[in-house]
Amino acid sequence: MRLTVSSVSAFRGDRLVLDRVSFSVPAGGALLLLGPNGAGKSTLLRALAGLKRLDAGEVRFDGAAEFAGRAAYLGHQDAIKPGLTAAENLAFIARISGRPAEAGLLALDLGKLADLPARMLSAGQKRRLALARLVVSGAPLWLLDEPTLGVDAASVRAFGQILAAHRAEGGVVVAATHLPLPLPDAAELRLGEAAP
Repeated sequence: MRLTVSSVSAFRGDRLVLDRVSFSVPAGGALLLLGPNGAGKSTLLRALAGLKRLDAGEVRFDGAAEFAGRAAYLGHQDAIKPGLTAAENLAFIARISGRPAEAGLLALDLGKLADLPARMLSAGQKRRLALARLVVSGAPLWLLDEPTLGVDAASVRAFGQILAAHRAEGGVVVAATHLPLPLPDAAELRLGEAAP
């Protein structure tokens, strides 16, 4: 299982933000996307997730150009339903993946919050719920945009264990961040400087 990105280019509006970007991440590997705001990190992740059309280049995961059902994307928004409880938010993903929702609740210490409507959770708790969705997703490719933003130190450590387990099972992680992430031995890709 390998993610291969070949000569990818993409515009945001009329500005070229990705110019012939290439990299490869093997099974169990991790890549950190680094660079200033506006350098194209989020654009690249959205393109890998199939949420933005590429203007040039090719992306393949495990040899396939179509892999949307095998990728989990976590963007800046937590993408949780505020009227559903924490457990119900995860149960939706569990029905799709066949994995137990409880695994996500336990992995990020959300058990005591399971029956609360998501709208009542703090910003950090909502982000932990979004991270728990990764655990339940069963997707081998994780595309993460600032995944630990607003999360406390204990939850970052728990997420580090989750990332390590995912990689030990052959999973692939691509993460954009300005904060340190618990991804030892991750490769780094620095994207270009933002336009003034």
